[in-house]
Amino acid sequence: MKEFLWQISSNFFDYSWGLWQSNVQTILHRFSTLSQVYNANVVEQHHDELYLTCERWLLFSKIIRQFVISGFQSDSKFLQDVRPVKEISPMLLNAIQSFLPYYSSFQNGYPKFWEFVKRACTKLIKILVAFQGRHPYSFGDKFVLSSVLDFCLKKIIDPELYLLSYEQFLIQCMVMVKNILECKEYKPSLTGRVMDENGLSLEQTKKNLSSIVGGVLTSRLPSERIVLLCNVLIRRYFVLTASDLDEWYHNPESFHHEQDMVQWTEKLRPSAEALYIVLFENHSQLLGPVVVSLLQEAMNSCSTSATEITPGLLLKEASYGAAAHVYYELSNYLSFKDWFNGALSLDLSNDHPNLHIILRKIALILGQWVSEIKDDTKRPVYCALIRLLQNKDLCVRLAACRSLWLHIEDANFSEREFTDLLPVCWDSCFKLFEEVQEFDSKVQVLNLISILIGYAREVILFANKLIHFFHKVWEESSGESLVQIQLLVALRNFVNALGYQSPVCYSILLPILEHGIDVNNPDGDILLEDSMMLWEATLSLAPSVVPQLLSYFSRLAEIMERSFDHLLVAVNIIEDYIILGRSEFLSMHASNIAKILDLVVGNVNDTGLLSILLVIDILIQCFPMEVPPLISSTLQKLVVICLSGGDDHDPSKSFVKASSAAILARVLVMNTNSLAQLTSDPSTSLLLQTAGVPVQENILLCLVDLWVDQVDHVSSIQRKTVGLALSIILTLRLPQVLDKLDQILSFFTSILLAGNYDLTEEESSGMSANTSPGEGPIPSMEFRKRQIKISDPINHLSLENSIESFYTGYFDASVGIIFIRKFLPGLDFRPMINIALILS
Repeated sequence: MKEFLWQISSNFFDYSWGLWQSNVQTILHRFSTLSQVYNANVVEQHHDELYLTCERWLLFSKIIRQFVISGFQSDSKFLQDVRPVKEISPMLLNAIQSFLPYYSSFQNGYPKFWEFVKRACTKLIKILVAFQGRHPYSFGDKFVLSSVLDFCLKKIIDPELYLLSYEQFLIQCMVMVKNILECKEYKPSLTGRVMDENGLSLEQTKKNLSSIVGGVLTSRLPSERIVLLCNVLIRRYFVLTASDLDEWYHNPESFHHEQDMVQWTEKLRPSAEALYIVLFENHSQLLGPVVVSLLQEAMNSCSTSATEITPGLLLKEASYGAAAHVYYELSNYLSFKDWFNGALSLDLSNDHPNLHIILRKIALILGQWVSEIKDDTKRPVYCALIRLLQNKDLCVRLAACRSLWLHIEDANFSEREFTDLLPVCWDSCFKLFEEVQEFDSKVQVLNLISILIGYAREVILFANKLIHFFHKVWEESSGESLVQIQLLVALRNFVNALGYQSPVCYSILLPILEHGIDVNNPDGDILLEDSMMLWEATLSLAPSVVPQLLSYFSRLAEIMERSFDHLLVAVNIIEDYIILGRSEFLSMHASNIAKILDLVVGNVNDTGLLSILLVIDILIQCFPMEVPPLISSTLQKLVVICLSGGDDHDPSKSFVKASSAAILARVLVMNTNSLAQLTSDPSTSLLLQTAGVPVQENILLCLVDLWVDQVDHVSSIQRKTVGLALSIILTLRLPQVLDKLDQILSFFTSILLAGNYDLTEEESSGMSANTSPGEGPIPSMEFRKRQIKISDPINHLSLENSIESFYTGYFDASVGIIFIRKFLPGLDFRPMINIALILS
């Protein structure tokens, strides 16, 4: 079947390729005639027919591209020779060369065919780019690669005058050269050896092919041509044009983002910059001195006191850009400290409005060279960026904003050198945000403010200004959900920085939070993730839970009904509410708690289930009498999980089963009647039957087997809980329980010998050393969680006493306990029990 389909595809391709060739000849012949007729000032009468041929030919071009791209597996993986690439590529290149002259001759006389020429040439070179990316080895044929590369280089280095206005074509030429230069298949391979059926290493084959391509590249790109290309890119394509300056003047925000945030393949200058970076990375030793020399030439030819926009000033701006882009490699040839203390500082002192193009590039340089700025230069650089952030030109200020963000994000950022600059930095950011209009600008300023908050030691000093700022941003960003997301991130940083002083910002925080966690809002889904993270941060740092914050919990049930995407954050939120709200929280939201737990248990994966089991455990620990009846349906599901079969070799499932069993053991210890009712409830048995779980005996007795078997999958406190539960079961003196006595006693032995289930010395001392919530500093959430753990009733029950109570009930107390205490340190507990039974 595959062969049949391939034959059909092959025949269709041959048909399309034949028509492509015949059509292109027809089009070129008619274009030649049109050109001559136009020169004779005679009007052609049959343009429509020719235009249809042109459109049909473009369709055949798409078919050919699709066949070569999708019809063959990439030769970079299978090293197969894709013949159509070698056969078609030269024809495509010839067509481009034939069509290009009509770009200028048709522009005025035949606008419809001029548009076609533009589309055709751009389409054809894009097809060649696609061929190279999909089948690099086949494209690396010396006849294909050398001709295409040479053609593109000529168009970039020495284009015809008319071609300078054909930016899309020049961009694709640059894309082609860049892709060839950075193609990993054309570089030496360092991977291991994989043998094919002929015994030849696949890697060796790749190395051979790479070596051939390397020879082609060396022949087409000698050192002189590399240097020439580098110079052309900087001197021609990096230099700002009159239209650039006009756009900057009329809309500085758009210019800033278009130059620095646009996709590099959409504009000529970003494309030239991308090609230059790859070229420099490949030939840094050759080009390093060249770029430094050009930089020196530009600085010498343009005084730092210049006030007019001259060709020298524009070249200086271009050379600064070149130095900014390759900071890492160029640092071997240029000392940033000397450069900054010399030419850059002098440039910064010139505040003439025409120098804004230089100041913007200096702002970019200070951001790009952040890794090369040493301690003794950090402070002057920070001050320079703050001054640039206060510049009158919006484009300069946005560049400074981004560079400041890069510095603060840097691992070697010096808080000590920056702290006293914070007030002016805040004010400058607030003012900048008020002036910018575009979304990207707002996000950029918000990012800087957000990261500044994290480094402010005394953020409370700026709290009022920040609260006012956040309020204003929220009101003005209605409908701009992406701006609101950045605001939520900044607010979360603000809350974290305020710590237990965070209630000072509740006036703005709580309304924003309420909006973000409302799933019924039109933008609810977009804001939800960041809103929940803000919610979690707010609770974790709240000294107490205020009524408004307490009322928000009902929203969590609505969120969980929608999806479990944010389950892990939701678990932390529930835990924080339990710890902060205690009985008030339970009484207000009992139904919501039960609803959430019932939604989650049985409907999430093992990771999610383990996280929610922690919440259930804390709830039962804090409210042992109230919670078990409240969440009976959830506990029934835990019984099903415990008694279901499943893959016992799957660690995650074993941990889920063991943790569920430990929770049921806690219920038995802390509210025995509740578990008895649960296991004897007919609805529990029905649920087990529905789940296909066979139960041959009492459910509680089935749990006994599980508790004994799961000893290796639970924590020490869970192990003690299970031990206490088993000691209670033994007091029932049921014959079925006595049948399991050996396993139970063995379980007791393992617990008693381990002896690590009580409070650690650190935890015990921590309990007494810290102040209570009403005394001194506000306790942290972690301390509160530790208090919950320490106050666990299980910690204050003695397992040894429970076991001894069992023996006093079954044996002669004086004999049994003497033997137990005498032999307990031994290695095997069961023989001693047998001895005690015999003696008694």
